[in-house]
Amino acid sequence: MTGERSSHYAVIRTGGKQERVEEGQTLTVEKLGGAAGDEVSFQPILLVDGDRVLSSATDLAGATVSARVVGAAKGPKIKGFTYKPKTRGRKAWGHRQQLTTIEITGISAEAK
Repeated sequence: MTGERSSHYAVIRTGGKQERVEEGQTLTVEKLGGAAGDEVSFQPILLVDGDRVLSSATDLAGATVSARVVGAAKGPKIKGFTYKPKTRGRKAWGHRQQLTTIEITGISAEAK
């Protein structure tokens, strides 16, 4: 893409975050329970189909966003350290988030 955005997109909720997605886009989200090649679907919370914007629950009842799992990845290592003076209290901790890379294969705005 060269800065221009498509007029057909959806906003999905995954991993406690919201992502704006378009068909053919590849993105990394928090870990989903699927192997590479599996199909997953998301319930959109906002859907823009050309000039029409669907945002109410009744409009989005039949809408889906389908994606294919491309693979797994790991996020950056986060290191932390806590220290309590005068008591020799120290604790080092770390975290590395498990991620899944997905490719958006279709956005369907089927209304009931």
